[in-house]
Amino acid sequence: MTHVEDELSSQPECWIRAAEQAAAHGGALPTAGERVAIVGCGTSFFMAQAVAALRERSGQGETDAFAASEFPGARSYDRVVALTRSGTTSEVLGLLASLKGRTRTTAITADPRTPVMESADEVVVLGFADERSVVQTRFATTAFTLLRAHLGLHTDAVVADARTALESPLPEGLVGCSQFTFLGRGWTVGLANEAGLKMREAALAWTEAYPAMEYRHGPISVTTRGTATWMLGDAPEGLAEQVRGTGGLWVAGGLDPLAELVRVQRLAVAVAAARGLDPDRPRHLTRSVILPGAPR
Repeated sequence: MTHVEDELSSQPECWIRAAEQAAAHGGALPTAGERVAIVGCGTSFFMAQAVAALRERSGQGETDAFAASEFPGARSYDRVVALTRSGTTSEVLGLLASLKGRTRTTAITADPRTPVMESADEVVVLGFADERSVVQTRFATTAFTLLRAHLGLHTDAVVADARTALESPLPEGLVGCSQFTFLGRGWTVGLANEAGLKMREAALAWTEAYPAMEYRHGPISVTTRGTATWMLGDAPEGLAEQVRGTGGLWVAGGLDPLAELVRVQRLAVAVAAARGLDPDRPRHLTRSVILPGAPR
């Protein structure tokens, strides 16, 4: 078993622990009414997109998401939340340093022995969700679950769906597809972006991700026999029929969207295996991006 397989299979238990700890970390997390920005890099950026949309939709306050390198320094926020598994990513540390003393910051990380512990005003450590793999799975979804539970939106049904995602077979013919498109709506657009990234990282697959309604405005043109379109969450009316009409494989997201992401993680491992690739050794990637001269 690869590190990725081992770590993605542990997600239901990680989510339970994160939900249980949400109240204890409440003082470090955004309060209702705060104007918040959530930042990250790579997977963490896409999870930030999902959390930001979910928080704003739930009426907790205006919430934006940015890649840490693209944070608009002229904007004013009550709090900036940084998602960083390694605690060493250069862009995140640089941003936190620039905000020191003028904007309250919180970091959510997996490793308490890293520079982010001193860079942020407050830190939440999810050490039980740390990973050996380069490709992120359980830390990202566990950090999301912590914030989702903090918003009062996590339920036991989400964990049950995750177990179903781990146990149920993938749709027939899916592993053999040559191209994959992931779709989302609202907060699940970020999850769709992350699904596409997982497939590229672990399996070198041709993947794309879009808001579901935007898919009709051009991207559906690449869909044909031998390609797959996977919906995370509820699909717009008529979209499934349009995809089937192209000859492509339609995958409906019947589980909680976060659990659907677990199914995609499994697909990435399966496609990697079918192509003779090792998902623990993704091409050109490292566990953390540290620029020359940056703190370690």
